Amino acid sequence: MSLEIVRVPCLKDNYAWIAHEPTSGATAVIDVPDAAPILAALKARGWTLGDIFITHHHWDHIDGVEALRAATGARVTGAAADAHRLPPLDRAVAEGDTVTIGAEAGHVIDVSGHTIGHIAFHFPGAKAAFTADSLMGLGCGRLFEGTPAVMWQSLSKLAALPPETLIFSGHEYSASNAKFALTIEPDNAALISRSDRTNAARARGEATIPVSLSEELATNPFLRAARAEVKRAIGQPTASDAESFAEIRRRKDTF
Repeated sequence: MSLEIVRVPCLKDNYAWIAHEPTSGATAVIDVPDAAPILAALKARGWTLGDIFITHHHWDHIDGVEALRAATGARVTGAAADAHRLPPLDRAVAEGDTVTIGAEAGHVIDVSGHTIGHIAFHFPGAKAAFTADSLMGLGCGRLFEGTPAVMWQSLSKLAALPPETLIFSGHEYSASNAKFALTIEPDNAALISRSDRTNAARARGEATIPVSLSEELATNPFLRAARAEVKRAIGQPTASDAESFAEIRRRKDTF
């Protein structure tokens, strides 16, 4: 991997991600739930933070931005569509724009659904996508603002990335998401195996994120909503893909 990526646990179950490009020494962080653990991780490695990339406006992703900016002087980048409820931005971006960490270029993807204006950052050279609360380990974010059709479109964009892409999401929810996923596909061998591995990792106090997109495609019920066997499993064999996704999301909301 051409970026060195460090997981920083924050708050109860959030993750911030520090990405360091070793040739130039450039360093960025994706989302800032809390400044203190990020500053500690930077200090431990001797890295200088240059950029803060924000995925969406929820407090548990931005509460530490101003303290981190004050401590480091880092530039803050976020979605133009979300700028009115983000900390003041030095750069406002939209889908198709490019951000950089040293020599590594990342593409901005609009992944609205959890919120309107949520963005993800895909760094193809590093085979990494920072998806926050859009695509999550074995799940996706609750639809606070977007419709099922909007969220399905967003997940479809992420599903089309190269399968070897590692998904760096914003929370440690894999164990609870696995329990739900098994209610949709109880006979999915890949899912059963992943659930077992996830539970074992969590019992050891280990993180389950990042995970490859290929594994998400094989096990995440939200990414699999278009599959005929999943539509049959939820009793909607003739549903559209977005309708199938909506039914799975509805079930998760009351799980």
